[in-house]
Amino acid sequence: MGHRQRRELLGKLFEGIALAATVFGLLVLAFLLLDVARRGLGVLSWSFLTSYPSRFPEQAGIRSALLGTIWAMALTALFAVPLGVAAAIYLEEYAPRNRLTRLIELNINNLAGVPSIIYGLLGLELFVRALRLERSILAGALTLSLLILPILITASREALRAVPMSLREAAFALGATRWQVIRHQVLPVAFPAILTGMILALSRAIGETAPLITIGALTFIAFDPRGPLDKFTVLPIQIFNWVSRPQAGFHARAAGAILVLLAALLSMNGLAIYLRYRLQRRYQW
Repeated sequence: MGHRQRRELLGKLFEGIALAATVFGLLVLAFLLLDVARRGLGVLSWSFLTSYPSRFPEQAGIRSALLGTIWAMALTALFAVPLGVAAAIYLEEYAPRNRLTRLIELNINNLAGVPSIIYGLLGLELFVRALRLERSILAGALTLSLLILPILITASREALRAVPMSLREAAFALGATRWQVIRHQVLPVAFPAILTGMILALSRAIGETAPLITIGALTFIAFDPRGPLDKFTVLPIQIFNWVSRPQAGFHARAAGAILVLLAALLSMNGLAIYLRYRLQRRYQW
């Protein structure tokens, strides 16, 4: 057997292993989803969505956790999206290509792989203790903003980089300034991909538990949060609280909350796909 034949054989072997691993992972995921659906579909109801947590499983609901999640995601998007897109525009369109820029880019790429618990510790020291925001929604949203900023910057830079250079050159040739080119030509074309990256980043933030537990988000809230400085809980923490209890009734409630969280994640991802498709049709090249 020649060297080329051995390489082809090894390539086919690795492809088979990768395919088997993928199929196995999908089967395990399907089994877990079916198990969660079997446990949680029976508890889904309007009262489950509108009731507060309780010591009694049959009365427990996710109202405060659901509202806390909405508050946290809204504030996270408010802080992270403008800052992430602005940083991407600066690095891609304005920043000179030197050692400092390369160092910043390297650190952004490294920060995207930092465990979320590290961001929780940073949020605890910076927002909770140094800025005295206590265990508020604002502290949690700022912590989650730091978590998703590297993802947003990277996705936005890739979207800007994908815009044809000829579009910029044509606008410059007509006398437009750099900001006019970016605002009226580059951003509209890159916006579908930026929007997709934004929604995918928020999809990661909505499922995070470790950073919020670290900064002291509560596990039991029996009131509606009414402002960014209120104490809060979110769906992942509520799920964690119910799963850790011994009563089987709470486990069913946790499965129902998981289904609600999955529905939110799938809705966000579906929205990203739909908006990307609709907006790309307007700027096809």
